[in-house]
This record gives sequence, structure tokens and C-alpha cells, in this order.
Amino acid sequence: MVKPAQKSRFNLVLGLVLALVGAGMVGAAYAAVPLYRIFCQATGYNGTTRRAVAASGTVLDRRIIVRFDGNVQGLPWKFMPAQAAVSVRLGEPTTIYYLAENTSDHETTGSAVFNVAPDAVGQFFNKIQCFCFTKQTLKPHERVTMPVTFFVSPDFDKERQLKETRAVTLSYTMYPAEEPGDTKAEGQPVAQAGSAVLPSKL
Repeated sequence: MVKPAQKSRFNLVLGLVLALVGAGMVGAAYAAVPLYRIFCQATGYNGTTRRAVAASGTVLDRRIIVRFDGNVQGLPWKFMPAQAAVSVRLGEPTTIYYLAENTSDHETTGSAVFNVAPDAVGQFFNKIQCFCFTKQTLKPHERVTMPVTFFVSPDFDKERQLKETRAVTLSYTMYPAEEPGDTKAEGQPVAQAGSAVLPSKL
């Protein structure tokens, strides 16, 4: 027969074990999100673009058209590309701009999620500078231009399934940042170099 004291200790140990298992599962779930994002950025999986510190140094004659798309979810912002599309040579660094306006009467912070279509292009699409690297904070009714400098790797030309691809689409969706009062991400300032007040209303 199990004594009451032994049963109490058993229940306590069992409770601690179950609590640790539960905490571990929750922690794994939260860790899975940033790990998945790192994996996508490293491999270009699911159309996720890659981050580069400099251009490739090789520029080919082959050109492709890069189209741009902008969306907003849950933010009182207007957000759109300043240009619908550009024609670029493979390996050629190019800078384009997105326009953003906070239409509310209070400061808001947004964070951009991005991808490239077709998905197979993601591993060849490299960003050198992008507002998506940091959270963006806009004051009430503030309007800014936000630069993106990118290049499409010359290796794009070697991919058989992309031989007939003539155009790709870079798409951004702005979401509320997890911590609206936090103005930094990845140890970098929110405002990217080149940001400026827009000359006219969006």
C-alpha cells in the first residue's frame, strides 16, 4: 500500500515533469518561427529572398523584368511601390523605392514580410539594402520613401526551370510590429539611410 507521503511526492514529481514537457513544447513552437525564417532566407525556400553584403561582381546581358507589389495588414498605413516594374540585367545592382504613409493620429511601427514569385527565384534574388531588414516607425501622418537595393544572381541563368522566365514579382506585406514601442531590430536603427519625406501625398 502506498503511503500518503509517498503518493504526495510522486504527484509532485509527476506534475513537475509534465510542466517541464509543456514548457519545452511551447518553447519549441516559438523557436520554430525564427528558425524557419532563417532557413528560408538561407535557402530561398518558398520564395524567400536572400540577403547579401555586396553585388556579385558579374553582370550578364540577359534581362528580366522585376515587378513590385505592396500590401498592408492591420496597420493604418498606405504602402505601395514607387514604380510598377524595372528591367534589370542578371547580376546588376538596382535600387527602387517603396512609399509609406501613416494615416493615423498616433505613432505606429510596422514590419515587412516579403517573398518573390515564382518561388524558384527566391534563392537567386539578393537584397543588399532593404527597409525589411528593420522595423519601421512612422509618426502621425508621416510619409517616407524606403529604398530596396537588390540584384538577381547570374546563377539564375543556369537554372533549367527558369530558362523561359522573363518576369518575377517582389512582394511586401506590412504588418504591425510585435512591440510597437520597439524601434530597433537586429541591432540596427529603424530608419534606413536614404529614407526621406515624400514630396507629395500618396
